[in-house]
Amino acid sequence: MTIYYEETGRGYKMMEQERCKVLIVDDEVLIRQGIRHYVNWDEEGFVIIGEASNGEEALNIIEKTPPHIIITDIVMPIMDGIELTKKVKEEYPEIEVIILSSFSDFDYVRSTFQSGVADYILKPKLEGPELLRALKQALRRLPNFDLDLSNQSITTTEDWIRYLMAGYEPINQKQLEYESFPKSHFCLMEIDLKLVKDIHKVKKNIMEQLPYVLADFNYYPILLEDRSFSYIINIDKEEFSSLIATIKKVAGKSEKIGHSIIWLLGEPFKEMAQLKKHYEDELKRLRSYRFYFPEQNFLMLRELPEVPEESSFELNRFIDVFKRRDFEKAFEELNQYTEYLTHQYTVNENEFKAILGNIIFNITLLLEGMKFDLNQMQQDRYQYFAMLNEADNSKSAKDCFTNFLEEVQNLITSQMNTQNQSNMPQLLEYIDQHYNEPISLADLANHFHFNPSYLSTYFSQHHGIGFNEYLNQIRIEKAKSYLENKNVSISEISGFVGYSDHSYFCKVFKKMTGMSPSKYRKSSLI
Repeated sequence: MTIYYEETGRGYKMMEQERCKVLIVDDEVLIRQGIRHYVNWDEEGFVIIGEASNGEEALNIIEKTPPHIIITDIVMPIMDGIELTKKVKEEYPEIEVIILSSFSDFDYVRSTFQSGVADYILKPKLEGPELLRALKQALRRLPNFDLDLSNQSITTTEDWIRYLMAGYEPINQKQLEYESFPKSHFCLMEIDLKLVKDIHKVKKNIMEQLPYVLADFNYYPILLEDRSFSYIINIDKEEFSSLIATIKKVAGKSEKIGHSIIWLLGEPFKEMAQLKKHYEDELKRLRSYRFYFPEQNFLMLRELPEVPEESSFELNRFIDVFKRRDFEKAFEELNQYTEYLTHQYTVNENEFKAILGNIIFNITLLLEGMKFDLNQMQQDRYQYFAMLNEADNSKSAKDCFTNFLEEVQNLITSQMNTQNQSNMPQLLEYIDQHYNEPISLADLANHFHFNPSYLSTYFSQHHGIGFNEYLNQIRIEKAKSYLENKNVSISEISGFVGYSDHSYFCKVFKKMTGMSPSKYRKSSLI
């Protein structure tokens, strides 16, 4: 990574320091989603600037925000990867290209791109280690991303910051520190413009205002990117509360004029040598947490709410409840878990989205296995995946997931009514044929794929009695037929119609007919 300096009246100013920008081009949403999740982009020094589903879309993105590396499929509609690579190499020769291919004849693919392509990956081998290897291979071809600073002399504060941020062991630079940082403590600050729309105007405005905001402090940039600027600020410890108040005030003003700027602030520390550790432990953590706090314009660790206790939600248990068609319970548990997740801000953004995406995937598989007619939902599923990926905060992701669940519940309600109406005659016939066996409402619900609560409600609404009373009616009617045959004992009849306890049979019979079985027999034989 090369850092450029411009000499100013106050010394040297760091002009640029950025991560390697990557553009993903593939017409399959799941492939693009997989690429996003295979690599810890931030940790490895890369940033994804966008996605495209074909070469034409990619060129539009490149024109606005040129990447350093493009990862592209070969076979795509409108403009394929071959044509895209040719155009990129003609107009942007400095951009490196990594090709994805599903062709079995890999040698043919390689020969097609003998010049200008950094690497090739067969899609069946597209996993984290292989992708990271190809990215680093392409990175080595970029002259402006040389990270070896071990043999360079340190003569400025910017050199010293760059050296520490590169992860090298701290060396004694006390004199340099004393000259640049006369106060006792340091803290880190980041200005996050990820959600800002008019980026160029806002960025210019911030750069003009920052010297006034931090007028009482010495500060130096540690990482300047397209949509975020990180600084180290030199303070006395007792000034920290004043700095917090100042930044909160500026953040509030930005919000009032409609700028979605988030200010991140780390805790004070004493040693310059701890720079990278505090950057990793504080700014990077806060940067990942911002996904969960879209409405807050200021974040620091000490002001974050407590993380909720771990949820007891288990996907396998949810699947079992769903398969039993106890949809009310299944969705209740799922909604509780989703609400919990939106407050579990220590969960990585990609993991959060992957959890919701995995549930969407499993629900569609369950519905298909349970013979629901998915039709449009099969296509909508990919739209939900795309919307989840594009969500820039947990609330948007949750809203997308909630919309999916509402669609699922509407589908289940409409199709269950149809299924229930067609299955109910079979269920009643089943009772009529198996009345003499041990039958429970839960057994019937499971056998005919009904929700037990729905089945219970059905008997109440359509027969005016509960399921057990309905079953007793069937059994007693059958018992009456047997009692008209004087050669069969009453104790035998109770077993024939499903009662293992003779006395209980007699009790039920009398309750429903107003007379005992023996009295009924006498009256029927007269």
